Amino acid sequence: MDTPICDFVKRYAENQFFRLHMPGHKGKALLGPEPLDITEVEGADVLYHADGIIRRSEENAAELFGTARTLYSAEGSSLCIRAMLYLTVLYAKANGKKPVIAAGRNAHQTFMTASALLDVEIRWLYPENRDGLISCDINAAYLERFFASCRELPAAVYVTTPDYLGNLLDMASLSAVCHRYGVLLLVDNAHGAYLRFLPQPLHPAGLGADLCCDSAHKTLPVLTGGAYLHISRSAPSFFLPPAEKAMALFASTSPSYLILQSLDLANRTLAGGYSAQLRSVSEKLAAIKKVLAGSGYTLIGKEPMKLTIAAKLYGYTGTELAKILWENQIVCEFSDPDFVVMMVSAQTGKEELEKLCAALLQVKRKEPIQARPPAFGFSVPAVSPKTALFSAQEEIPVREAEGRILASAVLSCPPAIPVAVCGERLDKQAVCCLEYYGVKTCFVTVESGNRQENREKGVNRHES
Repeated sequence: MDTPICDFVKRYAENQFFRLHMPGHKGKALLGPEPLDITEVEGADVLYHADGIIRRSEENAAELFGTARTLYSAEGSSLCIRAMLYLTVLYAKANGKKPVIAAGRNAHQTFMTASALLDVEIRWLYPENRDGLISCDINAAYLERFFASCRELPAAVYVTTPDYLGNLLDMASLSAVCHRYGVLLLVDNAHGAYLRFLPQPLHPAGLGADLCCDSAHKTLPVLTGGAYLHISRSAPSFFLPPAEKAMALFASTSPSYLILQSLDLANRTLAGGYSAQLRSVSEKLAAIKKVLAGSGYTLIGKEPMKLTIAAKLYGYTGTELAKILWENQIVCEFSDPDFVVMMVSAQTGKEELEKLCAALLQVKRKEPIQARPPAFGFSVPAVSPKTALFSAQEEIPVREAEGRILASAVLSCPPAIPVAVCGERLDKQAVCCLEYYGVKTCFVTVESGNRQENREKGVNRHES
């Protein structure tokens, strides 16, 4: 498979042009990659108005992922999520519908901020098991019941799979229900770009999702920030013409050509022996999971390239277990009081996996920790997220926030999942959850009674 972006930039660097254009390093090596770090010079094409080397590279990616169109992002999946929502708003209005999206409650904070900025109405799909917020167990029967209860169907359903803990939703059955009701299916597949290349492909774009995003950098050999927006072959053709415009609306006009080259070169890697390499590593990890489970560890999630341990059942918090691994020079992806998450990829070596297994087996098992996370009650919306986001605000301690309307747009636990949502009136349970995840302060709206009280107390207010 050809690599048009890499080839162009290499030729440009070898020609040693006198660079009277951005960036300011002028191709002089400081860190090392500067000669390959260019801007949109003649022949380099224009991201989101692509008809040259970028477009050809994106077409290569679309062929690999089996999509109608794949667009590159140099700003992660966050950019792609904003574009998906904007395209959904356009589609809804073109079809005489309200821009309403039903979303799994474990959505990334970018979904919240984008919904607020685009004035999208959200109908939350809550997990039936409310012991945690990171996962949201939505299945076809759940979706059927939800649609049956709707006076007016949403324009789209938005789900996150794989989730941060490695749980996978049944995309084929969810897409079948959505399409039977004429509802779009949007997927945050940030952690699952590699799913396309498994022996039995599990990528959402091939299982009925209309739009989905992949953070290529999370699981593929791509520099941080490289991502894809996929438009599936089964999606309405409506999305194809405005797709670049949707990305450009939120994107920087100075994309990183280092990241674009990384995405370009990844196409050649994926078209080569990547699938065999991925299969080999996933089989090794599966064998290690069996050993760890046999030694008393409780593992969760079915994602083949993620190892998630429910640490309390082994006698440790997730944070404590992650610290033990750190002391063995093993750095985990994520830990909190309950879980520790480790991500491997096709680039993970056999020796590294053996080192991980040995380190975990050396940890002495203790009595299980009985303390459970607080049940999520989910506060009641008081105003729309957009109204709260643009209201007068003040920062207060979380312990004093009960009864107040949250104005913070990104008040999240470590995987960037909002513990409470902008526009909700916080109840006691929400405050407990915020404190459990270590949130100390939050911004709340200044309501009329609070405003007078603050004047009397001389409280410092931050108003937007």
